[in-house]
Amino acid sequence: MTNKVSGLLAYGTAVLLAAAALVGAAEKEKADAPARSLLGINLNGPADWNSELPFVDVFRLSRQWISQQEGKPWGQGPKLQLDEHGWVTKLEAGCHATSPILTVKRAPLGKYVLLYEGEGKMAFWPADKAQVLSSEPGRMVVDVKGPGLMLNLNEVNPEKPIRNVRFLMPDCEQTCKESPFRQGFLEMWRTMNVYRFMDWMETNGSKIVKWSDRPKLEDATWTAKGIPVEVMVDLCNRQLINPWFCMPHQADDDYVRQFAALVHGKLDSRLRVYIEYSNEVWNGMFPQHRYAEEKAKELGLGPKERPWEGAGMFHAQRSVEIFKLWEEAFGGKERLVRVIAWQAGGGPYWTDGIVLSYKETGKHADALAIAPYITACIPEKAGKAGGLDAATVAKYTVDQVLDLAETKALPECIGWMKAQKKVAEKHGLRLVAYESGQHLVGVGGGENNQQMTDLFLAANRHPRMGEIYRKYYDAWKEAGGDVCCVFASIGGWSKWGSWGLAEHYDDTPETSPKLKATLDWAKANLLDGQAQGR
Repeated sequence: MTNKVSGLLAYGTAVLLAAAALVGAAEKEKADAPARSLLGINLNGPADWNSELPFVDVFRLSRQWISQQEGKPWGQGPKLQLDEHGWVTKLEAGCHATSPILTVKRAPLGKYVLLYEGEGKMAFWPADKAQVLSSEPGRMVVDVKGPGLMLNLNEVNPEKPIRNVRFLMPDCEQTCKESPFRQGFLEMWRTMNVYRFMDWMETNGSKIVKWSDRPKLEDATWTAKGIPVEVMVDLCNRQLINPWFCMPHQADDDYVRQFAALVHGKLDSRLRVYIEYSNEVWNGMFPQHRYAEEKAKELGLGPKERPWEGAGMFHAQRSVEIFKLWEEAFGGKERLVRVIAWQAGGGPYWTDGIVLSYKETGKHADALAIAPYITACIPEKAGKAGGLDAATVAKYTVDQVLDLAETKALPECIGWMKAQKKVAEKHGLRLVAYESGQHLVGVGGGENNQQMTDLFLAANRHPRMGEIYRKYYDAWKEAGGDVCCVFASIGGWSKWGSWGLAEHYDDTPETSPKLKATLDWAKANLLDGQAQGR
């Protein structure tokens, strides 16, 4: 077996076997798709602090190798010599490389198995959290006693550098060959209609331009560029859940064409594909918005004094170009949901007047997507128009925070739903939500008010928040909303927001009101047979 073949991840083999099984079954009569809810889910992004733990191989979400040198501050070692997939090929004298793994607050404990190819020396830090029980070339058994681990690469044989590192959860060494996904992760979201892969694809600020830039199965970690498309397709095939892909804002036509062709060739034919150009191109905090403004200037789109309008026009134009490439790959649009996404609160002026009406963009799409959050963004200081400030809200009780969400923010976002539904109907489109949920967070310095942050965290943990979510989902349905993708699955909460429906992989609906409300509502609002293809 050649080095190239032996260097492939075990997961790559599983994907190939799964694909072969699908091809072999293509001529057989297929079972009906499972019941799907009106809800979809945004999956939490790849990071060593990802508390959802979607993969049994936790090294998939490790941090990129960090160079360390004795006597120098953290991360100040010389530039590492890496191969095209991010594996260390050589270490300078007196140096080592570190990769943080399992930096979440909670993680499964017990006997992990470390597998690898090549030659060198590795060790875990801190040693009291990871006791090596046995070691032989290519395999270690490690008793993990606590999270917050780092894997140190202390020596590398340049002739046979260490690569294809896998760090498998307890009792997963054999099962990982059949499925790379943690079973609890699969079970949690099995009734969802859509997986939106925006964060899995590292969409915000993506540097991907060409197909060769894409994340690959053989990469040392999937936190650098995102999760490979083969993995996302595999996940959707296993659960028969529709994928929602966000094309990188700088991606050229060849990237889009090859991405679409791969999906067409591997995705179960019962599934439909949601296609969106980037994410929140309207949002000035993201590089993709600034990119759209620059492209609009080059193309002479929009008034010079209002460059954000040109960005909206470019978003519409590039979206249609991308849709056509997907239509070519799929031989039509029947299995595609072509999504134009824009701001919920901007009203018809934006979605109708600037985006959908530009070159009749609405005629080339299937859905208008918005993010009708239950919004309370509290700054450090109130603006000129008045409003709440962090010092004021910090003195609230938890019930007062929940009152703010239920009696002010919720009616406001319901108004957005109804207004945007009219826009969608005008253009013959479905109204979908690319993101949804609560949006209690400090902004403009307000995030640094710890007392207010603590209140927001407590409000998100309160049973009443679950009731607000039920009212919110009911309102979306009553407004005529179609698939609604919640933001987000499982993730830690902080001053930057309480986005996860729960905080840790082992949280249960019984202890997580938002999660329980969402899963209960999903089960109670299954689509009928004709609508399940949505």
